[in-house]
Amino acid sequence: MNHHEFAQMWINAWNSHDLEDILSHYSDDIEITTPMIALATGGKESSLKGKEAVREYWRKALDKFPDLHFDLIHSTAGVDSVALFYKSIMDKHAVEVMFFNEEGKISRMYAHYD
Repeated sequence: MNHHEFAQMWINAWNSHDLEDILSHYSDDIEITTPMIALATGGKESSLKGKEAVREYWRKALDKFPDLHFDLIHSTAGVDSVALFYKSIMDKHAVEVMFFNEEGKISRMYAHYD
């Protein structure tokens, strides 16, 4: 996988606000961990498991931030993984580390914000 091409496809999907296009990169058993979940749940949890739970969470996020736009700063490749550094919502910088399964879908994702 070319991490540069993946990074641009991923950024374009998010900037399109097309939830199904966004979700097409993720496995059905996706697990995401991000501080944004803790903000949305009042600190009750920081991870979500399964595409349906993630779909609902991201649907609410896209509704809440209709002007959401990500700007890619840099991408790096690891073993069956990529890390994307980008400018996120509320002018925050973010790093997302994504791990791919054998089908090339993201099965785990960890987000970090400044």
